[in-house]
Order: sequence, then structure tokens, then C-alpha cells
Amino acid sequence: MMEISFHGKTALVTGASQGIGRDIVKQLVKGGAKVVAVARKKELLDTLKEEVPSIEVIPCDLSDWQATQNALSHLSPDLLVNNAGLAILKPLTQVTESDIDQLFAINVKALIQVTKLVTEKLLQRKAPGSIVNISSQASMAGLLDHTVYCSTKGAVDAFTRAAALELGPHNIRVNCVNPTVIMTAMGKLGWSDPKVAKPMLEKIPLRRFGEVQEVVDAVLFLLSDKASMITGSCLPVDGGYLAV
Repeated sequence: MMEISFHGKTALVTGASQGIGRDIVKQLVKGGAKVVAVARKKELLDTLKEEVPSIEVIPCDLSDWQATQNALSHLSPDLLVNNAGLAILKPLTQVTESDIDQLFAINVKALIQVTKLVTEKLLQRKAPGSIVNISSQASMAGLLDHTVYCSTKGAVDAFTRAAALELGPHNIRVNCVNPTVIMTAMGKLGWSDPKVAKPMLEKIPLRRFGEVQEVVDAVLFLLSDKASMITGSCLPVDGGYLAV
């Protein structure tokens, strides 16, 4: 069994209040990390803090550049998980300017800003670091009614590669994880109807959707020293969807 330890490390997790982010926080704490959890909804962060009292919680709307700067610039974590994300799904002909602005503000702009803030501190300290961005199979495959969402996740993958190139000489690794449909509460809402699920499941060689823990395990591996030679990679957690 591969033991992963984060003792002595501080980790910042965005989108930490629910779904995949919430489980990442819990597993990082189990691994010995000191965790700072960031999310928009204070009430959900408060319930997470009740479950995991050792964490620090910071409510913040990451789409607000100045608010993010004010909330996070004092932090100096070793590890970062850019998990905050937004999905607005509709046909291209119905997409509005607001849809585009909202999706890019959270999925791309905020991710770049948070990475910049963390990277600045790592470089100041001359410290190694590990950053994992949560992307999607939608970055590499077109999905119906996902035009803008696919665009944002393609940007996440491209940013990951370019950041890895720039930061590699400083021993700061940058990777991303690209999940298929994952059975979070939101995933179950959207994909529990067999008529909706069937066409997607038929494209997944393993013939099932992913579980939250399967994404969390991939994230923890890439964050850890066990992945010390891996940077600039985009790791599908998709049951083979992208292999077909």
C-alpha cells in the first residue's frame, strides 16, 4: 500500500465546501496537512469546519479579483487544489454574455489568480510546491450543450502546461485531473435519469460514472511527493472515455 503523508504541509483548497472539494479537504487533513478551505457559501464552510475543526475557512467570491486578493494574499501554502468551478449548460445559440463572463471568471480567471498568489509566495520562500487543477473530460472532448464550459476547461489544460513549464525550474509542479461525470450530489441530480445517463455510459469503457473518492485519490497522488517527476500532465479519471 502506498502511504501518502502531508505532514508539515499547508494546503489551500478552493471550492472546498461541497462535492469533490469537501472530500479533498477531509483527506488532506487525514494525511496530516494543515488545510485552508475557500468557498463562496459561508454556511457550507461552517458545516465543514464543524466536521473538521482543525481547518481554517475563508468565505470568498473568487470571481471578484480584489476580494480574492484581500482574502488570500496573506497565505503561503505549499499545496494548492484549484477545485472551484461553475457549469452553465445550454445550446450555443442561447448562450449569453453573462454566461460566458461567469464561466470564465470562475473556471479560468480565478484559477489563474489563485495560482499566481500561491506561486508568488512559493518563489519568495524558494520552496517547492505542488498545484493540482480540476479540469474535465470536457477539455478534450466536445459535449453537447457544453460549448462555453468546454472552452473554459480547455483553457485550464493549456494553462496547466504553460505554468508547469515556467515553474518547473523552481521545483513547483502543476498538473490537472480531468474527471468524467462524478457521482457528487450534483452529479446524481443531473445523471440519475437512465435516459440521460445511457448515451454517456455507452461511451465509457468501464460502463459507469466515477465516484468522488476516485478523483480525490488522483488529486492526492499528484499533490504528493509520490508524483515528484510528474508535471504538466492532464490525468483523465474517466473510465476510458477519452481513449475511445
